[in-house]
Amino acid sequence: MASKSSILHHYSNFDMSKICAITGKRPTTGGRIIYKGVSKKAGGIGLQLVKNNKRKFRPNLQRVRVKLASGQVKRLWVSAKAIKAGKIQKA
Repeated sequence: MASKSSILHHYSNFDMSKICAITGKRPTTGGRIIYKGVSKKAGGIGLQLVKNNKRKFRPNLQRVRVKLASGQVKRLWVSAKAIKAGKIQKA
């Protein structure tokens, strides 16, 4: 379970719904790479990069009621990974 100070620290900086209040996970950018061709092993000239589509990788956020160490109950956006790891105490 996360300490009170870390939860409150993240909660005070918590301004967007796309950020985990516990771990600080946020959307990251990346690309979906598309290749075309026949591999050299299969007798071709190799795979060529055709396109790199920009995309966002978003964290799996859930809105849960969290019981803080002070006994206070708050609704926070928390990543599923943090919930599974037991970093929060559900209210």
